[in-house]
Amino acid sequence: MLISELDAEKLTDFQMSKLLFSGIEDDQKNGDCIFVAGSSKAIQYRLPKAVDLYRAGRANKLLFAGGVKWNGNSDSEAVMLKKEAIKLGIPEKDILVEDVSVHTLENVLASLLLLNREFHLYKMKRLLVVTASWHMRRLHLTLKTYMPSWIEYTLCFAEDQNTREDNWFLSDIGRQRVKSECIKIIQYVKQGALFDQEIDM
Repeated sequence: MLISELDAEKLTDFQMSKLLFSGIEDDQKNGDCIFVAGSSKAIQYRLPKAVDLYRAGRANKLLFAGGVKWNGNSDSEAVMLKKEAIKLGIPEKDILVEDVSVHTLENVLASLLLLNREFHLYKMKRLLVVTASWHMRRLHLTLKTYMPSWIEYTLCFAEDQNTREDNWFLSDIGRQRVKSECIKIIQYVKQGALFDQEIDM
């Protein structure tokens, strides 16, 4: 079923699980750069995953994306991620920072210039994408819609505590987050703002 065929107001738990989580898996391929989407808890959940990928030699550069300043911090989420990565031993020369974006689409659009300066976009082949599993579908669709068509993606999700495929339906916060995310994706696809994709239902 195409995403555009889903009714955002009548989604079952099964449909929501399929929409967000089906086919989201790491194909174990290496890439040019590890793309990390920022969030209020990116340091806790996403940074360790990104650092593990870097240390495993899966890519030689990290790009932290996000300009939001959380909880009264003077630094943006991307700058905070960079500082923590350096503390963990990642060389500063291997870190790119995009710190002007305020949502997923801007994460992608604002990163285009950085990636082009570092690699030349026409030479890029693959990004390793790091975000929460429940957010991966929207980020992946956004990358496929707005990045050059020749770039491919390896999806390396970082789990949080209560919005995983196996437990999102057990808590109010998990349910709220998943339902909201599904509605956003369907609306954006129907508006023509995101690539429409076949989902195995």
